[in-house]
Amino acid sequence: MAMLDTGDIRLHVQRLTPRDGRPATATAVLIHGLLTDSLASYYFTVAPAFAASGIDVIMYDLRGHGRSGRPDSGYTVDRQVDDLDALLDRLAVTGPVHLVGNSFGGTVAFGYAARRPERVASISVIESEPATQAWAAKLGGILGRVVSQLAHNEADALAWITANRSQNTARLAKGAARLARTTTIARDIPASTVLTDDQIRSVSCPVLAVYGGDSDLAEQAQWLESLLPDCRTVVVPGHEHSVLVEASGVVGGHILDLIHGRQAVMEVNAR
Repeated sequence: MAMLDTGDIRLHVQRLTPRDGRPATATAVLIHGLLTDSLASYYFTVAPAFAASGIDVIMYDLRGHGRSGRPDSGYTVDRQVDDLDALLDRLAVTGPVHLVGNSFGGTVAFGYAARRPERVASISVIESEPATQAWAAKLGGILGRVVSQLAHNEADALAWITANRSQNTARLAKGAARLARTTTIARDIPASTVLTDDQIRSVSCPVLAVYGGDSDLAEQAQWLESLLPDCRTVVVPGHEHSVLVEASGVVGGHILDLIHGRQAVMEVNAR
């Protein structure tokens, strides 16, 4: 475990490098989702295979999550983009990186690519979408329910989750309730600055968007492909929002294809 001080927040960072001291062929930054998520969702799924394929893999806990610092406020997408930029600076990462974002992590990735296009080689998002007005309204509803149904009725909610889901899910939900109860995250995220269609169109790097076939977000596939200049979508049948964990081999394989393919093109263009 490593703790990195950006000057604004202490972030928990894990890094997996290629085996046997081989030089990395690319750098990938993996960004997790909201509330119940952490870098562990990558560490125990796709990250080892990425490193084994020759990629320098950087994972970190978002502010308020996992072992990272938990300020009382400051959870907008813009602040998360600030954190990512500072993280890359402090790690002295040079050259464009391949961003991988699960759920909210993908929203951060889109925001970062819109702000710092020169630092992004590709984007792979899983069950995600850019920050738009519709996204902000949806997140406001979801986070509002977390506060009203979980954070303010924690004992009853956790008892139901334990009985109907699992002890581990209840443990994660307890952490989510604490984050929602003790910070302004539920207000900050819906109040984030959103991207216009033109800003989304400006994301010119290759984009891979993976969705579970049974997820409501699969409806985003056609819209993203119509808006982004270089976007490919993959729908994995029989899965919902947890497709990263449930079908990590399939998801990881598609992401590796994009990263290695994009890296090869960049190397040819640099000659």
